[in-house]
Amino acid sequence: MRDYTYPATIVTAKMLFKLLGMKFQLSGTENIPRSGGAILAANHIGYVDFIFDGLAAQPSGRLVRFMAKKDAFDHPVSGPVMRSFHHISVDRDNGQASYDAAVEYARNGEIVGIFPEATISRSFEIKGLKTGAVRMAAEAGVPLIPMVTWGTQLLKTKDHEPDVKGRGKTIALHVGAPLEVTGADPVAETAQLRVAMSVLLDEAIAAYPISPKGQWWAPARHGGTAPTLQDAARLDEEELVARAAARAAKKEQS
Repeated sequence: MRDYTYPATIVTAKMLFKLLGMKFQLSGTENIPRSGGAILAANHIGYVDFIFDGLAAQPSGRLVRFMAKKDAFDHPVSGPVMRSFHHISVDRDNGQASYDAAVEYARNGEIVGIFPEATISRSFEIKGLKTGAVRMAAEAGVPLIPMVTWGTQLLKTKDHEPDVKGRGKTIALHVGAPLEVTGADPVAETAQLRVAMSVLLDEAIAAYPISPKGQWWAPARHGGTAPTLQDAARLDEEELVARAAARAAKKEQS
């Protein structure tokens, strides 16, 4: 797979991050293989996660092909960029096609990045995970690598004003040991993945330079003021209902 824009964009982004005084905490990056395919399963706490998650693969000299919403590929500006990076379009009306593409990528030696929570976690905890990451890794015969990102919620996330400049912010990327999955029991193996990601999240919060106490961007379990997992699930459901109502109203008007 030939890459022209992706490496150049990473170099440019690193220069920009340095100019903005951004700092990075990385651990476990040696767990990303220098060759061969893998599924990289990351938490989802902000709209810009995928911009930073790929940096965890840089010490191994790898590029990550992220699974992203079809909307990003349909956009006149981001679409050509996403395609030039060889990311994978996820069409929720045809999920099997994107699943098959991800498996094929991994079989061909690529690292595929996936957010198994599917949507941003308002609680900043690890939500319930979809089984797709486990099933992809098992079918492709590649390791499943857990990772967490921390700090990206300070840039842009749900229900809060964005700080797109990110000046002086710290972004943490923690990669866990690869999980060997068989796919024989995707639900049980997905539960193992969630445990691994939760442990990494606790470690990331503990190592972060700012205390989580009283912070809107930290889980209630760590003394933050973010919604609990249960409250966040209710807010997610209310959002889905509101979106469905908006779509129905738009259909009636057309």
